Amino acid sequence: MLLNADPLGENMEDRMNRLISQRKCGPMILVLIDCFTKFGGNQYINSSATAKYEDYIINEIVPFVDKTYNISEHAVWGKSSGGYGSIVLGMRHPEIFRALADHSGDSAFEYCYIQDFAKALDAFREAGGPKKWLSNFWKKPNRHQQKDGPPLNIFAMAAHYSPNPKSRELGVDLPFDLKTGEILQNVWNRWLSWDPVRMVEKYRKNLSKLKLIYIDCGTKDEFNLHLGARILHSKLEKMKIKHFYEEFDDGHMNISYRYDVSLPKIYLALS
Repeated sequence: MLLNADPLGENMEDRMNRLISQRKCGPMILVLIDCFTKFGGNQYINSSATAKYEDYIINEIVPFVDKTYNISEHAVWGKSSGGYGSIVLGMRHPEIFRALADHSGDSAFEYCYIQDFAKALDAFREAGGPKKWLSNFWKKPNRHQQKDGPPLNIFAMAAHYSPNPKSRELGVDLPFDLKTGEILQNVWNRWLSWDPVRMVEKYRKNLSKLKLIYIDCGTKDEFNLHLGARILHSKLEKMKIKHFYEEFDDGHMNISYRYDVSLPKIYLALS
């Protein structure tokens, strides 16, 4: 996606070339991995419902890149689910990633996910169950309908935060009762254990080792991710962990112009 042509903007190759030509950033090797799944996304962590993507990145992608190119330092960078993956991989693997950039990443799960629970539940019940809904979704000629966003998102998150190989619903446990909609606290707690705002305390020592922690989010983010970003910022401040934090006047979509801020900072931090 980052390399797709954009008639109204720049793809990543054009952006990077411009930043270098303007001397705002030096040359970097960008590794753009495709980890899209049948559940509609990836959080870049290990899961029995998708695959061991964290291991794949750490044990396969990074060594391959190091073997192929002359690499001195690594950073991890992304937006939305990619932003989530960046901060989680960064805090869990500071020996590999010396800098991270989290653009509008998932955090404060009670704000960004619960709002989709009722919509997902209604869609699953109407289709005859979650498994049937997902099967129907992939048969659609148009898979860009707004109404499909919440159920697909909740399915994808369950696949990463609450996988269950014994479940009949494609190997995941959903965080709510399919009949009543009641939140299942034991499953929800599994989700919360992967929430960056709850993980920072556990990984504070690792975070303090990083040369750059970059976090930003639009103040009009449609998924309320600006609230999670603010909480992350506040917690890092209280822990006296150095980081860059910025809010900007925009939403969640079409904010790739923010890479003009993060990429030069990554280059400077690792130079």
